Amino acid sequence: MDTNETKAGFDTSANGSNKPNNGAGKPPKGSNKSTGSSNKPAKGFYVLPNLFTTAGLFAGFYAIMQARLGHFEAASLAIYAAMVMDIIDGRLARLTNTQSDFGSEYDSLSDMVSFGVAPAMVLFEFALTDLGRFGSLVAFIYIACAALRLARFNVAAGSDKTHFTGVPSPGAAAMIASTVWVFVDAGITPSDYNVGLALLMIAMALAMVSNIKYRSFKDFEFRDKMPFVGLIVLVLIIAFVYLDPPSAFLAIGSIYMISGAVFYLLGKFRGKQDPSE
Repeated sequence: MDTNETKAGFDTSANGSNKPNNGAGKPPKGSNKSTGSSNKPAKGFYVLPNLFTTAGLFAGFYAIMQARLGHFEAASLAIYAAMVMDIIDGRLARLTNTQSDFGSEYDSLSDMVSFGVAPAMVLFEFALTDLGRFGSLVAFIYIACAALRLARFNVAAGSDKTHFTGVPSPGAAAMIASTVWVFVDAGITPSDYNVGLALLMIAMALAMVSNIKYRSFKDFEFRDKMPFVGLIVLVLIIAFVYLDPPSAFLAIGSIYMISGAVFYLLGKFRGKQDPSE
């Protein structure tokens, strides 16, 4: 009989000692028995920010349904409601530290409906149906550019907190909604300006996928102090919105769009004048 033979978990080596082989066939202490359990995704999601995201998604859906029924003022207001929900859910997630990958992806899909499909369908039902296939093509171009804009934003998220690259999709949607609201409020016949409205939608689509920088205002804090002149400007803006909401929102959106283009051109002009570049 071999003296080094091991029986029943005992080490019977040549030194003659019989020691239990406690480590044989057992995993290290504290190891996970199921190797796949550590890779399981976290269950559940944060309710509060996603609740506002769902409300924004519903507002976009409501805008589409109202446009199909011919209620274009209600459709425009629904797009504005979606914008408010989009602002609230992002700030609420940051304030309550409830940001998640699920919430980010869900917010992008909601934005695609509320600020991509909804404005395109509202303007199509309002004025572009008379243009036939060209009107359908214009609406599709806007939807495609909105999708590209959101995809680029997701890829480049976190690169620049103070500026957007290209017009944000809510801003482009607000311009479409404001224009429709002004036409309805003033009683303007949209068929007389359908080509101009189509060009407006194309311009908004291209602005979304452009490289022009626009302020995001994410660094703005309501707790910060405001100069006295800024308070006067704020009062005047509120008064303007109270007197004529459609024209006020259209004017504010136009100033925002033009400001980005102006600063972009000024930057290009200064870069050409600088000999070091």
